[in-house]
Amino acid sequence: MPDFREKPVLSGETVVLRPVIADDAVDMLEVLADGDVLRLTGSHGTLSPDDVEPMRQWYGSRAEHDDRLDLAAVDRATGRYVGEVVLNELDPNNNSCSFRIALGAPGQNRGLGTEATRLVLGYAFERVGLHRISLEVYSFNSRARRVYEKVGFRPEGVLRDALLWEGQRFDAHVMSILAHEWAEHRGCPGSVESRRAV
Repeated sequence: MPDFREKPVLSGETVVLRPVIADDAVDMLEVLADGDVLRLTGSHGTLSPDDVEPMRQWYGSRAEHDDRLDLAAVDRATGRYVGEVVLNELDPNNNSCSFRIALGAPGQNRGLGTEATRLVLGYAFERVGLHRISLEVYSFNSRARRVYEKVGFRPEGVLRDALLWEGQRFDAHVMSILAHEWAEHRGCPGSVESRRAV
């Protein structure tokens, strides 16, 4: 049965994913202080400095859990924490889980999210042995959807009016990627299609 007991360090050209630690709480609060990040992740509520200690405890306890993998995304060029990548909602009986990523402004628009997604998918399929990884992305988050499609996630359906944000309702699009799809393209489906066209 698959689990997330191992807490790996995954290194790419632009980003390093490492297990979260208690001290990451301060940096994550900074990421979540960005109203755009809150909107893109559908995170309601506001955070204050009083939230640091509960978050420190929560981040500090992640190593004890084998049903989820919480990794800090660190910009390789600066060594700066820029967000997190999470595999959660593990269903070991069906070899599946959910995926989410949250990057603050310093980690956006530079390819870090794409590389971080490929790194964690490779780990989940090739080392953990998962069969299916799914996610939800809100209808207004076209930038994230392009990243997910670029690495091989496929649309499955729509959760209508799933998010109420400032009085307006938005759909959530469900996407997934399967192990045999990952094995075929390793997060670069466009290159497989171009080879087939030749």
